[in-house]
Amino acid sequence: MIEKAPEFEKNEKYKNLSDVYLNEILFIIGDLNYKIEDKYYYWDKIKYLKNEDLESFINFDGIKDHFIGLKSEEIIWKAIKSRRKSTQIRRYLWNSNFNYITFYYNINIPLQQKLHYLDFNFGAGLQKEQLLSELKKQQYLKNALMEEAVFSSMIEGATTTRVKAKDMLRKNKKPKTHSEQMILNNYKTIQYISEHKEEDISIEKLYELHRLVTENTLETESVGVFRKSNDVNVVNEITDEIVYTPPKFENLDGLMLSFVDFFNNNPKEDFIHPIVKASTLHFLVGYIHPFVDGNGRTARAIFYWYLLKNGYWLTEYLSISRVIMQTKVQYEKAYIYTEIDDMDVTYFIHYQVKVLIKAFEDLKEYVAKKKKDEVNLLKFLKFEGINERQAEILYKLEKNGAKLFTIKEIENTYTVTNQTARTDVEELVERGFLKKVAINKKSFNYWKGEKFNETFL
Repeated sequence: MIEKAPEFEKNEKYKNLSDVYLNEILFIIGDLNYKIEDKYYYWDKIKYLKNEDLESFINFDGIKDHFIGLKSEEIIWKAIKSRRKSTQIRRYLWNSNFNYITFYYNINIPLQQKLHYLDFNFGAGLQKEQLLSELKKQQYLKNALMEEAVFSSMIEGATTTRVKAKDMLRKNKKPKTHSEQMILNNYKTIQYISEHKEEDISIEKLYELHRLVTENTLETESVGVFRKSNDVNVVNEITDEIVYTPPKFENLDGLMLSFVDFFNNNPKEDFIHPIVKASTLHFLVGYIHPFVDGNGRTARAIFYWYLLKNGYWLTEYLSISRVIMQTKVQYEKAYIYTEIDDMDVTYFIHYQVKVLIKAFEDLKEYVAKKKKDEVNLLKFLKFEGINERQAEILYKLEKNGAKLFTIKEIENTYTVTNQTARTDVEELVERGFLKKVAINKKSFNYWKGEKFNETFL
């Protein structure tokens, strides 16, 4: 639970803080002001901040009467909040009963800088060639989709290891647990989005997203439909206290039609930066909670879809949910800050921008690692008749001599046909680098062969 900020309108002691003083306060605190806006702090952080220059200013003989009864951190918060209100942009989602959700956001200077960084790196053709010319595109795309599926499920409580989950997806195994089913569902959802990324959404496509996300994990009557009751709440897992009650189900049809319109249209006279809008759409699905379950996974899918639709091609190569999983407390707080601070969705936007930047930095580290791996592949590629896929298989065996392969795994990992995968593996068997072990009359596993060590080690 987060402490709610002071309410200035209901407290007489703030009435003497004129706009003149508030603007001067922002100037006086200088670098601290930039730090607050760079991180977009809420009151629970600002209340611990001190500034000596401000202390001197509010105790100055000529003006200290205006600050009687006020702590310096309260003055800072009042100044920050007043400035945010003066620059905020207001938006609505309507429903058919003329009720609406009002939300706000601020595009401050630090956020503009970060958005520019993402625009340049996620959409510039030159950067695409510089980065992805060093990547095996299809192979890494496959890996990124699996990572996103795994971690989006883990955020919602899926309990399995990343290695086991990816092994299930690579080898096309049938899920055995609820957690594995969640991961497979997310994987299918992301594939669906990749196939439809240039299209608009509709209520029917929202239903399809939810069906893909929740298939075989939720009661059939709740899959692919909006909730039909108001007994869905967000609860504190420790105290069982209800911390948020979403809009009534009677308003969902109208709100979600407005949501679809908000997703599909971004007119120039009312333009919203696509990353800002994607983040807001993500927040709104969680806030409206249109489904009985699976809202978080659906929200992240919508975020992913909107960025791809608007030309942020690099999104497809990132594991966004892995970063969210690593910063899950911040993710939850971004929702709470928005809800308790007058629906200022800027908190959530700042968080999502930070996630995208971290995911991009992780991608660059991966590229550097792959370049190092390519050097290690050279010892295998120098043998006549060994192609790059086969070299990678041999390199994986060198790192883990107990590893086994299946044809389906090779097919999925390298996005090749079954025949190509089979040819690669059988050629290695013929040369003694792999050995073929029957599982049954139709299936085989492939292990390190007798000639591997004497040839390569």
